Amino acid sequence: MSVKLFQTLSDKYSEVLSKEVGVTDDSGIVIAHSNFQMIGRQDQQAASFALEKAQQALIDGKLYNKVILKNKIEFITFIQAEDLQDSKFLELFTLNILNLKSYYDEKYDKNTFVKNIVVENILPGDILVKSKELHIDYNAMRVVYLINATSDKDIHVHEIIESLFPNKGRDFVVVIDDDNVVLVKEVKNKDDYKEVYKLARVIVDTLNSELMVKAYIGIGTIIDNLKDITKSYKEAQMSMIIGNIFSGDKNIFDYNNLGMGRLIYHIPTTLCQLFLDEVFKDNSADSLDNETMLTIQKFFENNLNVSETARQLYIHRNTLVYRLEKIKRLTGLELTSFDDAVIFKVAILVKKYLANING
Repeated sequence: MSVKLFQTLSDKYSEVLSKEVGVTDDSGIVIAHSNFQMIGRQDQQAASFALEKAQQALIDGKLYNKVILKNKIEFITFIQAEDLQDSKFLELFTLNILNLKSYYDEKYDKNTFVKNIVVENILPGDILVKSKELHIDYNAMRVVYLINATSDKDIHVHEIIESLFPNKGRDFVVVIDDDNVVLVKEVKNKDDYKEVYKLARVIVDTLNSELMVKAYIGIGTIIDNLKDITKSYKEAQMSMIIGNIFSGDKNIFDYNNLGMGRLIYHIPTTLCQLFLDEVFKDNSADSLDNETMLTIQKFFENNLNVSETARQLYIHRNTLVYRLEKIKRLTGLELTSFDDAVIFKVAILVKKYLANING
């Protein structure tokens, strides 16, 4: 544990300075002390100092300093002192304590380990060995959520996610950059995708209510070992990319439900353009206005049912028939025909994809 490193450092400083040196937790319990017998006892002065606003204070022959991380007291360092002239020694001791903690966290922290797997910063052969050192179940089933959201508030997105999933032994929250957070969530079984989607909805709704931000989530597939976290993460990334292109009105994109977008995304753009030129000769699709496109969208949503589409659009059935005939004149496609409707649907998706690629 890192406290062993703190103890070694305290002993070294005490030996050089001939003064008592040590570290307490945020409640004043001594976790490292040059006088070994003091470890585990409560330092009443440190406990009282923790409640004060001051960063540093001289109390009863000891100089205390707060180590604050993420807006909370992580440790209190102290040194035997008669006046504030010893503050430079305490500051140096505190800096070394922070460096030791950083070193320990980087080497032994579970979240750092999982992040290294996600970003492929660890050799595959080392993952099993490291997971045993950190007591992480290598073969548990997990799924990766990629959460994209930006908050202007003091509370960060990852802090909200951590509060939703506090079990740090099983669920891991990893910050990728300012806008992207990864949640590696343990699941009960490999077919639990309904629950996986429900959790994504909870995350989106919570971020919206707590931070007033719109979040987008990409979901990878469920994997059964730590090594494949990278695979699920890449799938979540792909879900986000494809979903934003083809389903921009949604904010949760599941790798298992990308539909036609997955296929189109992997077709070379040259073939996509050839298909588009074949279907929409003379750029006939460009002549379709917003009202017409809305009509087509509703028509597809209602499985080519003319009466139901007209009812939802609040127009007469004959008006809808006229619009469909207009579309046929412009594009040569009769949308009441299943085959033509499929061709048109795919062509519109291809057009959307090429528009996104071309900026």
